[in-house]
Amino acid sequence: MTSAALDTSWTHTTVLLEEAVDALTADRPDALGGTFVDATFGRGGHTRRLLEKLAPEARLIAFDKDAEAVAEAARITDARFSIRHQGFKNLGELPPRSVTGLLMDLGISSPQIDNPARGFSFRFDGPLDMRMDTTRGESVADWLATAETQQIAEVIRDYGEERFAVQIAKAIDARRQERGPISTTTELAELVAGAVKTREQGQNPATRTFQALRIFINAELEELQQALEASLSVLEPGGRLAVIAFHSLEDRIVKQFIATHSKEVYDRRAPFAAPKVMKLRALGRVRPSAAEVAGNPRSRSAILRIAERTES
Repeated sequence: MTSAALDTSWTHTTVLLEEAVDALTADRPDALGGTFVDATFGRGGHTRRLLEKLAPEARLIAFDKDAEAVAEAARITDARFSIRHQGFKNLGELPPRSVTGLLMDLGISSPQIDNPARGFSFRFDGPLDMRMDTTRGESVADWLATAETQQIAEVIRDYGEERFAVQIAKAIDARRQERGPISTTTELAELVAGAVKTREQGQNPATRTFQALRIFINAELEELQQALEASLSVLEPGGRLAVIAFHSLEDRIVKQFIATHSKEVYDRRAPFAAPKVMKLRALGRVRPSAAEVAGNPRSRSAILRIAERTES
């Protein structure tokens, strides 16, 4: 690990802190002694606030596949708390109907973005890595060195909603042929800027490409779908689910998941049979206040969706 990776000067402002914690705990005095899960520990803002609210007999289990997040979690000495160095796709390993409240704060934390050694941001020159878990898996640089041009275009289009995906992929391939693989964030950002002819005002041309490659290399949407499905198993009846999403792809998955499981399903082949009972009850959505957005611009796209497990 580089010296930059060990720097602890990067700070993180937790988005929708009170709103997310309240979604799991407010008006639930009998639930505060249960088992809660912070499925994406990050830098622990939600976890620390939850621990302040929970009863002495409660348990709080966190998940995170980022080794730096796990190191930060080691600073919490509360006996009610434990962390697993795993992604939240492993939620299903928890006992069925054992969780009282489940929080997922999606995306990446400010320390990950602001640390050049992690390679998440086009604003800093660093190795083109972008792995959430740097102890395993393939970096973006490694993948771009060998991926087919068509596959690169599909990833950038599908995960970044980038209309210039084909042009960017061709530029990456041409660069590989002429000078070898791309190895730094600056190299990729400059290459994308040359391939993208127009962009929304105030947005860097590389924004969508970096988002797409990060989501793909970490299998973020697939892991989210796995975690949501696991929530139906691990949440106890009356247990709460709260999910904070930061871009349309992940929010669409959360919205559709809650909607699908909040409806009674009728079998058209057996019109007189009782419908399958809904598994969730949608409790609404919350956006950051104007004051929070003013104080933390990175919160502006956040959407918190809340649901409750039914008795079924």
